[in-house]
Amino acid sequence: MSLCFDIKLSSTSVLRAKSNRNQNFEKSFHSLMEDLRNSTLKFFTDQELCYADIVPPTQVRARIEVSVLSFLKILNASNPAISDLPLIQRKLSNSRMNHGLLTELSYVFLSNSVSIRSLMRPNAGKAFVRVWKVMEMCYQILLKEKRVTQRELFYKLLCDSPHLFPSQKDVNRTIQDLVALLRCSRYSLGIMASSRGLIAGRLIMQEPGKEAVDCSVCGSSGHTVSGDLSLLDKLVLNADARYIIIVEKHAIFQRLAEDRFFSQIPSILITAKGYPDMATRYSAH
Repeated sequence: MSLCFDIKLSSTSVLRAKSNRNQNFEKSFHSLMEDLRNSTLKFFTDQELCYADIVPPTQVRARIEVSVLSFLKILNASNPAISDLPLIQRKLSNSRMNHGLLTELSYVFLSNSVSIRSLMRPNAGKAFVRVWKVMEMCYQILLKEKRVTQRELFYKLLCDSPHLFPSQKDVNRTIQDLVALLRCSRYSLGIMASSRGLIAGRLIMQEPGKEAVDCSVCGSSGHTVSGDLSLLDKLVLNADARYIIIVEKHAIFQRLAEDRFFSQIPSILITAKGYPDMATRYSAH
């Protein structure tokens, strides 16, 4: 009897020890989650950060991880519920213009109004799931230290989840949702702008470690604008032009470049072939 009682006592002690360890682990896990939320989720609650940050891949991955952990925490709660996704509202009514006081530059930015992407709304279920799917794909791209264009991302998603992404528009809208959720730029998500832009005229461009390109001798085809925004940031530019002329039609650009219009009027010609893509707009700025 004594031996049996001792065994029962020891097994009870083991169970209590395991229970204490589980409680301690749960407390430390919740404490870690709270610290992580307080340090990394500031961009979700800070009313001033309602623009797209250009952040390093490690920070973007941290934001994605916190978003997923927060979502799982809500599902694992005593009263589980599907959380809404707070997105910065991308409407004209939510935009503001900041006029420079000391310079002539003006900036358009979004205010802190938030729209909600909910799984519970009619016909919104797929849009909700798409955000998480694109988030997963971007996380994998960042882990591999690679970049893709929006078109490449569409083909990847079309192969992986054709029922969620039947068209390029679905991908484009979801990327905008993800940018609004994580408060970071598309480039920070590993998505590179697919450029259609061309430049010609009185401009010399030089990439780090490469030979300079004289845009005045590139002929009617002009010099192609890179889609890598970080590379555009590093370009060294030398120009003696007085004007920057934005040309809508590619055919008109070719004619002006062929006639060397920039020699008669000191200027730089830029075209995006009818549609202003991000890389060309970035170059113009």
